[in-house]
Amino acid sequence: MIKKLESPWTVALLALLFFVPFLGNVHLFDWDEINFAESAREMLLTQNYWRVQINFKPFWEKPPLFFWLQVLSMKIFGVNEFAARFPNAVMGVVTLLTLFFVGKSLINKRFGFLWALAYLGSFTPHLYFKSGIIDPTFNYFMFLSVVCLTPVSVRIANPKLSGSALQMPTSNVARFFWAGLFAGLAVWTKGPVGVGIPTLTLGLVWVFNRFRPVVSFKQLLVYGGTAALVGASWVALLVVESGWDTFLAFLEYLYRLGATSEADHGEPFYYHFVVVLLGCFPISVLGMKYVFQISNIRYQISAVKYQISDNKYQTFSIFMLALFWVVMIVFSIVKTKIVHYSSMAYFPLSYLAALHLYNWLNGDVKWPRWATVLTGVIGFLMAAVLVAVPLVGMYAPQIVPRIDDAFAVANLRAPVEWGGWEWGIGAIYFAVVLYCLFIWQKCGWFAVKCLFLSTAICLMVYTAIVVPKIEGYSQRTVIDFYESKRGQDVYVSPVGFHSYAHLYYFQKPMGSRPEASDENWLLNGPVDKPTFVIARIDRADDYYRNRNLELIKEENGFVFFKRKTN
Repeated sequence: MIKKLESPWTVALLALLFFVPFLGNVHLFDWDEINFAESAREMLLTQNYWRVQINFKPFWEKPPLFFWLQVLSMKIFGVNEFAARFPNAVMGVVTLLTLFFVGKSLINKRFGFLWALAYLGSFTPHLYFKSGIIDPTFNYFMFLSVVCLTPVSVRIANPKLSGSALQMPTSNVARFFWAGLFAGLAVWTKGPVGVGIPTLTLGLVWVFNRFRPVVSFKQLLVYGGTAALVGASWVALLVVESGWDTFLAFLEYLYRLGATSEADHGEPFYYHFVVVLLGCFPISVLGMKYVFQISNIRYQISAVKYQISDNKYQTFSIFMLALFWVVMIVFSIVKTKIVHYSSMAYFPLSYLAALHLYNWLNGDVKWPRWATVLTGVIGFLMAAVLVAVPLVGMYAPQIVPRIDDAFAVANLRAPVEWGGWEWGIGAIYFAVVLYCLFIWQKCGWFAVKCLFLSTAICLMVYTAIVVPKIEGYSQRTVIDFYESKRGQDVYVSPVGFHSYAHLYYFQKPMGSRPEASDENWLLNGPVDKPTFVIARIDRADDYYRNRNLELIKEENGFVFFKRKTN
């Protein structure tokens, strides 16, 4: 019965169960979620599906493919939060099924199920499929490209290896064509990094192979030519639609991301290592043993005992290890550091964690004691955060006198109702983690499933119950104000801080005066309709002193003004 449940149908059902419910339970979050949903809304409104826009101006930072998915979703479900996030929920189903089938091809069905379960039951990999950001789709195309790049000619640590890495029923040339196509689709999703990461991965495998060839010139030509052709088609579209200036602005944007701390996202070099270690729990701990085995790349498993090709999983392991380190090193070097930049590492990390677990469950490796200790420590830290957030909300009146931040203090004074039991979600989760560790050696397979499924259940419950309350402190007040003005012939805009929320939730109409995007004109110019501006309380001094503005209210960290009538 257990083996029958380890099927693609179970994987698909779990993905649907955990990724689809509650997608529209909370407003989209500023910036990225609202930014992308607004671009899709403007595509619908203008009926121009070739040009990505924001505030009805060319938006050169992102290609259009993901927005097309959101547009399609909005055509079905309407312009709302569920529709904006639904493409990633679908991508979650597709991703888990892909991991299952790739894992099944590499080793067997149980390994494929374990890999899919590991991805489902880890914090940030799980949460990204419940979001409206680009990265889950972008990462999926890059992963497929790397899968297809895994060649037949690798000779790492064993010159006798031969055969196809995945035994796919296509020729070597055809597989490199697909690798280039998927890399090109990644470019259409988020830009040139889509072909850069798979190519650098291939280069690092070449280094691992002591600079001996890992692909033939013909294979490389097919891959590079296809990726260049597909990727260049987006550049051509951008130039035709918006001109060379827009493309040059995009290149300048990429340079700023790499060479400067764009949008105040400057963090230390080790930032992504900390993000992955904590955010990807528990796979970050479970895969750690193999992450650092660069010098001992041939993981111990009996190919004869399990009737698999020794080459298949070993060659694939090399590529996954290379992919992990390419992502971590590249985005540690890049000056702009944002949490989701390292999300491509989730694929190789989940594979290495599943491989370690599979080898241990089958008795091929011993379980290291340090892994048990570290799982308990990081499990405690993650549970502590889950416990602390509700407690901060419940005891906000006692906490705010200790906070030296006017905006945060005002946020915490929002009238959010707590049941008083929400902290128990994190406490119960930690208790389950301890229980899994207690039975780890005696009931290995059950403990593994219990750990991953309890993480998925915890995140599902938390996003349904606690996250909406968190939003009550952060942005609900200002979004409610934008929605209250929807459909009215007025101007609405934030001043003194950057946001996309007013565009999406006010649903700014097409054809507004260009001056309406200029803060100085809204504050001091000859406005031709009622005008409302919103400032943060910690940046509102100049607006209080502006004689053209009339204070409406102060609420939860935001100050609402209206232009005085003459």
